Amino acid sequence: MNYNNRKYVILTASEADSIDFSKVGETSADTLRWNKDETKTFVKYEGAQPAFLSGKTELRHWQMLTEVAKAEWQYEPPE
Repeated sequence: MNYNNRKYVILTASEADSIDFSKVGETSADTLRWNKDETKTFVKYEGAQPAFLSGKTELRHWQMLTEVAKAEWQYEPPE
C-alpha cells in the first residue's frame, strides 16, 4: 500500500467532537485510535487538509509511525 499521499493530524479529546468523518479515513468515533489516557486521537486523509482541521499540524506517514511508537500510545496486553 502506498502511504506517500496520506497525512495525519493529532487532535485532543475535546477536538474529536468536531471531526467531519466524511472527510477523513475514519468512519465514526468508534474507529478512532486513542492514546493510553484517552486525551489524544488522530485522523488520516489524502489530498488537501479538510477545513475542520485548518491550522493543525500535518504529519506524514513516517512521522505518525514515530508518534504512535511512543509509550503514551502503547497499551499493555491484558494478562
